[in-house]
Amino acid sequence: MQALQGTIVPDGVTSRFLWVNDLHMHILEAGERSAPLVLFLHGFPELAVSWRKILVPIADLGYHVVAPDQRGYGRTTNGNGSAPTVDFEDDVHPYKVLNLVKDVVALAFALGYWQAAAVVGHDWGSHIAGYCALVRPDVFRSVVMMSMPMPGPPSLPFDIGPQESPPITFSIFSQSARDQLAKLQPPCKYYISYFAGPSANDDMLNAPEGLHRFLRAYFHTKSADWPINDPHPLQSREPTELAKLPHYYMMPLDATMPEAVAPHAPSEEEVALNKWLTDDELAVYVAEFQRTGFQGGLNWYRGLQPQYFHELAVFAGRRIEVPAMFLSGRQDWGVFQTPGALQKMSREVCSRMDEEDVVLVDKAGHWVQQEQPEEVVRHIGRFLGKAFSTTIPT
Repeated sequence: MQALQGTIVPDGVTSRFLWVNDLHMHILEAGERSAPLVLFLHGFPELAVSWRKILVPIADLGYHVVAPDQRGYGRTTNGNGSAPTVDFEDDVHPYKVLNLVKDVVALAFALGYWQAAAVVGHDWGSHIAGYCALVRPDVFRSVVMMSMPMPGPPSLPFDIGPQESPPITFSIFSQSARDQLAKLQPPCKYYISYFAGPSANDDMLNAPEGLHRFLRAYFHTKSADWPINDPHPLQSREPTELAKLPHYYMMPLDATMPEAVAPHAPSEEEVALNKWLTDDELAVYVAEFQRTGFQGGLNWYRGLQPQYFHELAVFAGRRIEVPAMFLSGRQDWGVFQTPGALQKMSREVCSRMDEEDVVLVDKAGHWVQQEQPEEVVRHIGRFLGKAFSTTIPT
């Protein structure tokens, strides 16, 4: 596999490979390799290049910045050179949260660091960054979680009597939840259970309108460019409340993801006005996912199923004790898709998250680091400057 080249890789950013865990991992990096390390973890359906507008400005603040193509994505491959997964029937265990955290720990060590000044994650990367800080605070000395609040590890029943049972909660993977959503008018299904299912990869890879147009519509509808995005807190996880989410989260029951977003695709005029994701930049995503498919990233959603996710309850009650920040776009429904998660994260899960470090950036939706990169750099730079008045050891 070749290093990434072309205009999407800014001057000052290097594309290279190194061995990490069981992966031949592709990374983008900038800054002096002797400087404190900051890791950037992308989400779905993204790549290391999603941080292209962030890497050099953060490096210029005095950091060694590294953004990997994570497990199942882009140019990162298995040790034998094959893509980490291409089939829904492949083993899910490598995509469980703790193994994804191990990938990040192994990346820091492979780069020659016992500690990283910060781990920064967006979307799915936010979830993994949060667990990095929760599980290995000795390695990750601060954390920035973007666009996906971390509600903490699964809970265990506390101080219950011998005849009592744990409370039953609404689970997005349960048949009961699916039945309740299907009975709504109009009938719905939740995108996470769809992404964890067997058809999502083929649906998206073979979208009737083509992969380029599908990804354009998907990125558009989750951005501040789509005027329908006016997020607000939901009152509960009841199906009637979740049904208020837009179609890219709460999908029409019989729709594929391409069918869910196609009616809201941008016009040619809107595409021409888009400066944060030009057609040439989007073409890089299209080429990479056309080559690898989406199943590697979709396996992360499969890893959320209870039989895999509940092992994280071993950390029940544990808090993130390092300095923490949450940063998102103000027009991002991801902030509120899990009712109460934002408040729980800032008040309970993180012991060192200051009020000023819960930031919603104006004129940005879900892709905040691409839509408003200058603001993201400003806030991350402020946070790191406050968290570290002295140099972090390498």
